[in-house]
Amino acid sequence: MEIEVKSQSENEIVFIVRDAEVPFINAIRRTAMVNVPKIAIEDVNIIRNDSAMFNEVLAHRLGLTPLVSDLDALEGMSLPEDDDWDVYDNGIMFSLNEVGPKVVYSKDLISSDSKIKPVYDTIPLVKLKEGEEINIEAVAKVGYGKEHAKWMPTTVCAYKQYPEITFNEDVEIDYDCAQACPRGILKSDRRSKKIKILDIEDCAMCKSCVRASDNGYIQVGFRPNDFIFRIETDGAMPPKEVLLKACDVLGEKADKFIRFSEEGGSK
Repeated sequence: MEIEVKSQSENEIVFIVRDAEVPFINAIRRTAMVNVPKIAIEDVNIIRNDSAMFNEVLAHRLGLTPLVSDLDALEGMSLPEDDDWDVYDNGIMFSLNEVGPKVVYSKDLISSDSKIKPVYDTIPLVKLKEGEEINIEAVAKVGYGKEHAKWMPTTVCAYKQYPEITFNEDVEIDYDCAQACPRGILKSDRRSKKIKILDIEDCAMCKSCVRASDNGYIQVGFRPNDFIFRIETDGAMPPKEVLLKACDVLGEKADKFIRFSEEGGSK
């Protein structure tokens, strides 16, 4: 198996996996989405809320506010499988005490741990009118995406099989089929008498070009064992950390299955 990183930024990574199989690639995708730990607000104690927003809606907004959840932030925190996870104050405490008129933003959340805070300062939480007050205590804990979307570390985690475009040299060149491509990855070059492929990795395999070709000049398929994988996060965790952690979790699960099989076979 070969892996090639095509692009990498603060919140996104795109890489190509060659010589792999769909079940393996899909296992990484599912593990990255639901089995990688992340920090999010779990318990909310609303002491006072004079705003027009219902308590349940406000608590839901707080839970979905992305919090810094990199490896340094996760170190030492209890996981859901630990016995003390359910203890109310066993987590990162947040407080929110504001008086209107103003728009309360995520930056107004005061954390008990300076390294665990909202990823973005400008997420609007609630709007307060003149004289309205809000007083909230909240606790952030580590969780998994399989339990709630607020603990899902990825906003996009998807793959597609590597596209493959071929031309039928036995028929006349159909230059018009290139114009049907919605992503503009095909270009008609009448001077050299061929159709150029500008960026095959951007092909969505929609086959608009195939349908536009009356003589079957172009065919769109894919390489069955090559994949383009994309991971995007909300900024709480670097995408590379999400990928590495997903691989670690998947490896641990495989080891457990192997041990179970070996122990069962020895009995």
